Amino acid sequence: MSDTSSPKDSPVQSHVPVLQKAVFTKVEHLKPMTSGHNLVLKVLSSKVVIDRNKDRKEFISEAVVGDETGTIILTVKNEQNDVVQPGNTIILRNGTIRVFNGFMRLYVNVWGNIKPAPEPADFTVNTANDLSAIEYELKK
Repeated sequence: MSDTSSPKDSPVQSHVPVLQKAVFTKVEHLKPMTSGHNLVLKVLSSKVVIDRNKDRKEFISEAVVGDETGTIILTVKNEQNDVVQPGNTIILRNGTIRVFNGFMRLYVNVWGNIKPAPEPADFTVNTANDLSAIEYELKK
């Protein structure tokens, strides 16, 4: 008796996930309480807003970042501060938009990352469209 089963018929099939190319968006398309944003941004400025050095070193900064369609405030923590420096071009993956004190902020949690771009961006940042200057109100 011969075994005529093929690998396709086996109960355990190998599944190789197919990687998809990241879809990048522009600042003007960001909306409150959304996530999964991939952006190429220039860092215009950065300032430390919280600096805790007691038990563990922790500091949080707010950076004004943008592209040719607008700007937004990016909140970064600890080692992210090394990449998010004025003049740098960054690639942000899986960013999240939250509303903080009524204004939009861009964050990157543990599921996303911020890395330096391989080349400086060739666009001029549109500072006239500041998404973090628009006040939002929660509906009840």
